[in-house]
Amino acid sequence: MQRDVPTSHRTGQGPRPITDVGPVAALAKQAGKLEALDRALRQTLPSPLREQVRFANFRDDRLVFLASSPAWASRLRLQQTQILAAARAIGANASSVTVKVAPLPPPDPQPEQSKPLSTAAALHLKAAAGSIHDPELRAMFLELASVAETADSKPSATP
Repeated sequence: MQRDVPTSHRTGQGPRPITDVGPVAALAKQAGKLEALDRALRQTLPSPLREQVRFANFRDDRLVFLASSPAWASRLRLQQTQILAAARAIGANASSVTVKVAPLPPPDPQPEQSKPLSTAAALHLKAAAGSIHDPELRAMFLELASVAETADSKPSATP
């Protein structure tokens, strides 16, 4: 028995890019505008302040910034006149600046540096290699032991 498979009523040529979908396209366009506004407004700020604040939103006639601490928020509020002038110069009709305190995102964790193997570890690896019957695995243990010996044989930086 054969099943009737419903046919699609879609007449397109295949999947459309997500940016062509109405709500997503509008959201992407808004995000692009906010990103451009962020670059333009933060560029007018002094260097240490620029790294401690982020532009968050432009709603109605209010520019919203996020600062990493209350001290940076206060410094940004002192720049309010300059920020509003810059916003008006690029076509954003803003009449006020709001600053909220929010910590900056944590930095990406750095991978731990591997510690060199000691001479004692190299001796244990050689002893273990002697008891392994698989030649490939024995070669791996001996290679690892030679790396440990190489790391120990490097001259130390302190006399």
